[in-house]
Amino acid sequence: MGSGWLDTPQRYGRISRGFHWCMAAFFGWQFAGAVLFVSIGDKAITRLVGGSHSTMGFVLFVLVLLRGVWGLMNLKRRPAHAGRLGRAAVTGHFLLYALMVVVPSLALLRQYGSGKGFSPFGVELMATRGYKIEWMMVPGDLLHYWLGFLLLGSILGHVTMAFVNRRAKRDDVLERMI
Repeated sequence: MGSGWLDTPQRYGRISRGFHWCMAAFFGWQFAGAVLFVSIGDKAITRLVGGSHSTMGFVLFVLVLLRGVWGLMNLKRRPAHAGRLGRAAVTGHFLLYALMVVVPSLALLRQYGSGKGFSPFGVELMATRGYKIEWMMVPGDLLHYWLGFLLLGSILGHVTMAFVNRRAKRDDVLERMI
């Protein structure tokens, strides 16, 4: 693979940056639909934006798994985090990744338990059944919504800290990721 594709100690490579910004755009779409639904309810615009929520959530789930594998493969090449902010950044990233895995996992568990089929992009992942499995639905019903908004808050904190580090610490993290 040519130079620029892989991470280096000075800069994130094109693949890492592609994962990051593609997922940022998809999360923007996901949360726009969720915020619209919470704020204005079931309207045409909400159905337009939110109608892809399950499929987009599945795409994000696959992307976060691929991104995690890619990150682990590049761990020794990546730019280092410095000092105390390094620990905070590692903790923040761990929270983001944990939520990016747990939130869609809960949705998929709930979907399977509902007995309804799930076919993102026409590919059947879960066949329709004539019965529900209640215990599979309960965790998603209780936690998917709230953990989803915790994920949104964590993402907003992530973005805020990138700008704070840029201004206060003169950190070049934004340049390494753009």
